[in-house]
Amino acid sequence: MNSEEVKDREIFRDSVSTVTKEGKRKFIYPKKPSGKFYTARTVVSYFLLAFLFIAPFIKLNGHPFIILNFLERKFIIFGIPFGPHDFYLLALAIITLIVSVFLFTVVWGRLFCGWICPQTIFMEMLFRKIEYLIEGDFQKQLKLKISPMNWEKFLKRTLKHVIFFALSFIISNFFLAYIIGVDQLLKIVTDPPSQHLAGLTAMIIFSLVFYWIYSSFREQVCTFVCPYGRLQGVLLDQNSVVIAYDYKRGEPRGKIRKNIEQNLGDCIDCRLCVDVCPTGIDIRNGTQLECVNCTACIDACDDVMLKVKRPKGLIRYASKNEIETGKRKILTPRAIGYSVVLILLVSITVYLLGTRSDFDLNILRTPGLLFQEQPDGKISNLYDLKIVNKTFNPMKAKLKLMNKDGEIKLIGIAADQTGENFYVEPQEVLQTKFLVIFSKRNVNRLKTPIQIGMMSNGKLIKVVNTSFFGKAE
Repeated sequence: MNSEEVKDREIFRDSVSTVTKEGKRKFIYPKKPSGKFYTARTVVSYFLLAFLFIAPFIKLNGHPFIILNFLERKFIIFGIPFGPHDFYLLALAIITLIVSVFLFTVVWGRLFCGWICPQTIFMEMLFRKIEYLIEGDFQKQLKLKISPMNWEKFLKRTLKHVIFFALSFIISNFFLAYIIGVDQLLKIVTDPPSQHLAGLTAMIIFSLVFYWIYSSFREQVCTFVCPYGRLQGVLLDQNSVVIAYDYKRGEPRGKIRKNIEQNLGDCIDCRLCVDVCPTGIDIRNGTQLECVNCTACIDACDDVMLKVKRPKGLIRYASKNEIETGKRKILTPRAIGYSVVLILLVSITVYLLGTRSDFDLNILRTPGLLFQEQPDGKISNLYDLKIVNKTFNPMKAKLKLMNKDGEIKLIGIAADQTGENFYVEPQEVLQTKFLVIFSKRNVNRLKTPIQIGMMSNGKLIKVVNTSFFGKAE
């Protein structure tokens, strides 16, 4: 290969496949993919889409299976309620997720992007399929684009965009169901629009943004917006398994000519791997920012290799070192390091979830106060009480002195007829104060250790050790 050919091959590093030399948008019209990887991705995508559309309707004990209400800071994940008091668990889960992404990127490249990312699934498995159905494969789409406006073009474009917006509106409503719950969503849908003008306006705006992404912006989300694509240059190494072109086997490229002896590699330069790429790159140039590891090029190349009677796998999942040496090495120091950290984080998260109680109880003496004189020869201490009810059910609670005879008097909350029991609503935090009252003759030291227990439905659920300040006689 001479210097000019090398220079031509390296031009891709100075440009983006979706932008022309003049800086204008270049729309990508990929060839409709097919093959075993595309079939597998379709199955995975439809499973995830089914979960997306079915999960809001699933209920456990009358409560939603998943709620992600960021506005009111209320969450239900797989039937387990979480609230602001569980922020540490949320932070730990996010850190664990980030480390897991790092680990999978180090080992398997952008596997997430091609198989699980919502952007890829919506684009390739919903909107793109509708586009193929209405406008045909890439050649027909290109022909339709350059053709003058006529009834066929008008009807196809109108039908496509109407379906795109309708689908965007439906998906937006399902996203809303994850925030407010499907029951509340159905109520809003069946109510007159005039009762929810603000919500309807917000939903239409969100639907328009969603529609614009999948009708126009498309693959540029992965190229210009998503930070994960930028990170891969830092996370990948020579042993990361990505979608790679076996240049040792494929080069030099060239068309097959009958009855002519050629000293060429297996790549016949058919460019089908470029035609099927949804981001418009040539995978033969190596790992690139735009590549989302969608496997379309693998299926296209394998199909060609079968036709020309050459081994499949010219484009495959492989690392750079694997192509060079023929050996795959997954257990690298970076992978081991991330794995150890991930196992540690997962273990801590599982432990905290396993030991997470349904209630939290905090009792502290009110700072700055010693004791208060009470009638009938008694003295009292003032305490701050905080109870978190993490369950879906109202909690009937009662405070009880465990190691001394005395009296507890609630301040600022309504008790039942007994004057002892009080209620904490589901997913609520109760903060109040109470007095612990002892007879002076039972307090013979300045600081007396006491135990205060919380009863719920007749069962002792927690005991708090604290102290009572009195007057030494």
